[in-house]
Amino acid sequence: FCLSKGLGAPMGAVLVGDQEFIRLARRARKKLGGGMRQAGVMAAMGMYALENHVQRLAEDHERAKRLASGLHDMGFWLPRGGKVDTNVVFFGLPEDSKIKKEELPHLLFEKYGVKIAGGYSSGGKLFRLVTHMDVDDEGVEKAIEGIASLCVN
Repeated sequence: FCLSKGLGAPMGAVLVGDQEFIRLARRARKKLGGGMRQAGVMAAMGMYALENHVQRLAEDHERAKRLASGLHDMGFWLPRGGKVDTNVVFFGLPEDSKIKKEELPHLLFEKYGVKIAGGYSSGGKLFRLVTHMDVDDEGVEKAIEGIASLCVN
């Protein structure tokens, strides 16, 4: 799993498996040139994130659920009927959106300071919102308000 998303580490991932799986993974890494200098510094950052930020992941997941619920209630399309299990929310614009999908990322950042990624799924119809340690309750409300204001209100 990735340490740089919800846990706030600058980079890093953890690979988990039995002894043989790890042996093969290390071998593949070496074949692909995956050696790093100063790996201990990166490992220390990852350890700090694991020791200090895991408990707060539940907050990110709750905020993501609030984002999904707020968008779903306003007519935005969400996969799985809006069910969200992690800190990532995908959504699509309503059929009668006031703006085109290509306009949303730029306008949302320009007018509300909210960064959003687009172009997901076949046809690039989905957007992705990610909650993390730098997104608080106010940020969630700002995102919902901004998206709604630009697209449906």
